[in-house]
Amino acid sequence: MDGELGDFLRSRRARIRPEEVGLASYGRRRVPGLRREEVAQLAGVSVDYYIRLEQGRGSSVSDAVLDAVARVLRLDEAEHAYLRAVARPPRRSEGGRAAARESANREAAVPSRVRPGVQLILDGLDRNPAYVLDHRMDVLAWNALGDAVVGLGDKAPGERNMPRRVFLDPTARDLYPDWPAIAAQTVAHLRLKAGHHPDDAAMGRLVGELSRASDDFRRLWADHLVKPCDHGVKQIRHPVAGLLTLPYETLTIPAAPDQTIVAYTPEPGSETAERLALLGSWVTSRAG
Repeated sequence: MDGELGDFLRSRRARIRPEEVGLASYGRRRVPGLRREEVAQLAGVSVDYYIRLEQGRGSSVSDAVLDAVARVLRLDEAEHAYLRAVARPPRRSEGGRAAARESANREAAVPSRVRPGVQLILDGLDRNPAYVLDHRMDVLAWNALGDAVVGLGDKAPGERNMPRRVFLDPTARDLYPDWPAIAAQTVAHLRLKAGHHPDDAAMGRLVGELSRASDDFRRLWADHLVKPCDHGVKQIRHPVAGLLTLPYETLTIPAAPDQTIVAYTPEPGSETAERLALLGSWVTSRAG
């Protein structure tokens, strides 16, 4: 995540035209968007101060300055939170950073477990495909219908990761009819989580692996998209049930804030709900 703050701010400067913020644009610009001195002027800080911030040398930057920069760059709520996270990562001693990295490495080697009560909640959602993700988008647990829809139980633990599924699985483009939107959404959510876990070496290895293996991931990661996947609609082309249109909601588990329940919530009586009911019956018959 080295240089992440500067890359993020530069990407956001590049998308805003001077005239959009009331500035006259004179002459040709070497790069698109606002210059650093223009951001500094509009945010009410010195050019030197803003340059130090963009270079990652502003760890003591105040909320007021970050809020002003966010306003100038027209950051949305998720981007604003991300700016705060990467501008002021948790201060740790070298020993503390090493301990955090070691803890993350242990988590990667031994995947986090969900509490039995959470698994019972999943199993109780017999009409809703559901699973639990951690901050790296590893799938930690699921119910029978979630397994039937997404295909989890027959995967090795290392393959139960949504970004790997989207970018490295050759069947992903058939599974997701709107694959480009799913890919962009996945990267935006992963970057948001990475910004809140700067010492997670396993996260860094995941990003590195995907960057090396997928041109699409590398291109999307370079766009610095930041957006949570907290609700929405996905389409899945299932080999048995056919095309499923699946609204989804996410619920963070308070006792384990890095774990999130993802539940698909098709409208009762809809074609997708009927197809899921048939799929559930098919799963039950196979299990029997």
